Amino acid sequence: MKNNGTSKRAGEERPRRLLLCLDGVPLPVMQAAKGRGLFDNFNKPSRLLSPFPTMTNIALSTMMRASAPLGYESLYFDRNTREMRGGVGKYIGRRTPDKVPSSYMDELDYQEPLPFEYLVYVAPEMVWRADMRRFRERFRQAPQTRDYFAFLKGTDGLLHIRGRERLDVALESLDKILREIQKSCGTETEIVVFSDHGMNLEENRRVHLQTHLRKRGYELAEKFDRRASRRVALPAFGLIGFSALYCADEEAASTLADSLVELEGVDFSLFREGKDVVVVRGERGKERIHRRQRDGGETFYRYEQIENDPLQLGGIASALSAEGLTDGEGFASGEAWLARTSDHVYPDALENLYQSLQGERVRHPADVLVSLKDGYYYGSSIFSRFVRLAATHGNAMLSSTSAFMMSTHRQLPEAIRASQAQPILRA
Repeated sequence: MKNNGTSKRAGEERPRRLLLCLDGVPLPVMQAAKGRGLFDNFNKPSRLLSPFPTMTNIALSTMMRASAPLGYESLYFDRNTREMRGGVGKYIGRRTPDKVPSSYMDELDYQEPLPFEYLVYVAPEMVWRADMRRFRERFRQAPQTRDYFAFLKGTDGLLHIRGRERLDVALESLDKILREIQKSCGTETEIVVFSDHGMNLEENRRVHLQTHLRKRGYELAEKFDRRASRRVALPAFGLIGFSALYCADEEAASTLADSLVELEGVDFSLFREGKDVVVVRGERGKERIHRRQRDGGETFYRYEQIENDPLQLGGIASALSAEGLTDGEGFASGEAWLARTSDHVYPDALENLYQSLQGERVRHPADVLVSLKDGYYYGSSIFSRFVRLAATHGNAMLSSTSAFMMSTHRQLPEAIRASQAQPILRA
């Protein structure tokens, strides 16, 4: 790692450490690989909870406590200029400061050349093989006096385009390389392997979001030159399991979320209500997530069911109350909620969904965030014409949220929030 801020210097006072992030590898895939005898020099993989929307730049900036990316993808809506920015141009030419989404990239010793970020979804096998070869060569040539942090994107492309079988083959190759590395560096060298987000491993269908909005009387625009309650900006880039919507009139977010309830493939929508509440609206009902921070910084959440139980958390809320873990207003600590919901259909939902809109995950947050059901995606219609999507990510469900983290030297906690990962990586 270029500057890891640790008190002991790698290679001088302790062995150096290899940190390796595999883009898009879900926890169940890594668990199955270990079950086949791969990575048997590693401890049991932990569930690393990727933040919603479950996207690389959001996840890694959160994990490394780095600067927030401008938007959810390279194509984003700039709230200051009130227009779309970015897009395919990011992948043309060399990597320059304006193409770096977050300061976490400053900590990477290895990542694929900029054009590969796009080509990985066109020729994933070629990119993966080249990526592995470069990573191995660069690591061998790197100084022995500091930690090394590598990010391999090829795994994400293999899953998106080719599916799990091809990824399994790639993991066998990676296992051999990591064994070689540990043999050459010595068993005292810790290797930490982790992913940024998971995947839903099934065929995905497109959600016809733009058509639906037009039928409901909304005008889609790439720039807001006036305040209009029915004007909406809707970035469409990667083929992923969420969408971000921006309203020319921000007060129209509630109405916009309500209009999406009946659209096939939509699980639920989120919008802000004041400074301490996020509202969840879906076909199963409506609820509010309330947050309160007490003296000392501890965070508490309350799940308010307005109509039915859209996040399926009513039973857990009742159990927390019955066990005396809530206060008189129904608030329980974020850690209590995490302990009960780390493997829920919506993992750590209260903290995760609240922070997606009220936190600082991107610099230009949406007015409405939409989480799609597994098996559905939204994105560029151009990309969808020549890409068969075997898997994707982006939503708030268990499959996309369940990344992994494992170490050769430490047994890590059963569940780890992305916001808790940095001390582990820099320990």
